[in-house]
Amino acid sequence: MARKQKKTIITCAITGAIHTPTMSDALPFTPEDIADQAIAASEAGAAILHLHARRPDDGGVSIDPENFRRFLPVIKQATDAVINVSTGGSILNTMEERIAPAKWASPEMCSLNMGSMNFSFHPLADRYKEWKFDWEEEYVRNSDTYIFRNTFSDIGYVAKELGEGHNVKFEHECYDVGHLYNMKFCMDTGMFKAPVFIQFIFGILGGIGPDIDNLIFMKRTADRLFGDDYQWSVLGAGGAQMPFAATASQMGGNVRVGLEDSLFVSRGKLAESNAEQVTKIRRIVEDLGCQVATPDEAREMLDLKGADRTAF
Repeated sequence: MARKQKKTIITCAITGAIHTPTMSDALPFTPEDIADQAIAASEAGAAILHLHARRPDDGGVSIDPENFRRFLPVIKQATDAVINVSTGGSILNTMEERIAPAKWASPEMCSLNMGSMNFSFHPLADRYKEWKFDWEEEYVRNSDTYIFRNTFSDIGYVAKELGEGHNVKFEHECYDVGHLYNMKFCMDTGMFKAPVFIQFIFGILGGIGPDIDNLIFMKRTADRLFGDDYQWSVLGAGGAQMPFAATASQMGGNVRVGLEDSLFVSRGKLAESNAEQVTKIRRIVEDLGCQVATPDEAREMLDLKGADRTAF
């Protein structure tokens, strides 16, 4: 009898903290646009919505819970998607500040980076001569000075505050193979319990490169470290987004798309929305013989606490 293939979870990362309004007119930054694009992405097939906030006046990155309050209730009432609140936020803030939105929202999921790293996107600055807002160019160019801090102490703090305190499950973001060993250490010490959800990330400057050999290596390493105690997904940044997602789906993994990770829907063509990317990867996944998971199926696969429709 043929083995039944599990369904594929699509995560959509709506706006993120890397791209700026100059780079794409489609990048949402007002609460209304973030909510509208998140709802449309859910309707297109995204089971999980990975969410950051922006300043509504100029699109700058915000970790102010008040800005999350302006769109999270709208999304939650309009969809049954799993809400995943970033704890990355701005790499210039303390961990206490970074988790403040999640402590208010108490979502089903949060992202959690599994190691410190040089996290840079400064080469993007040379692509633009004019900027919509004054803050953008300096923010992008200065990213070559950033160290994205995620120490073991930081990780433990988030695990206690959100994992124990709010029964949050994490999207464990692993930008390199060393982050998988960090994850193994944390599991061995009882910080996180199976099944864990690991997001393999490729193509961010400072992390592992977007080569299929690296995907195979990361997957093989995770299999050795975690056995059957994990679910996994793939995020390919920029031009790696669709090829890596398609490959991951055929390897039994889950996928992440969204304007946080790539502004394009195909080579040289800017996406018109997050939903356009979700629609494309859903078509690819289904054409290749896989089925896309619903939000409730994703909840079961990831052992989530479930949505509280009365929250906020």
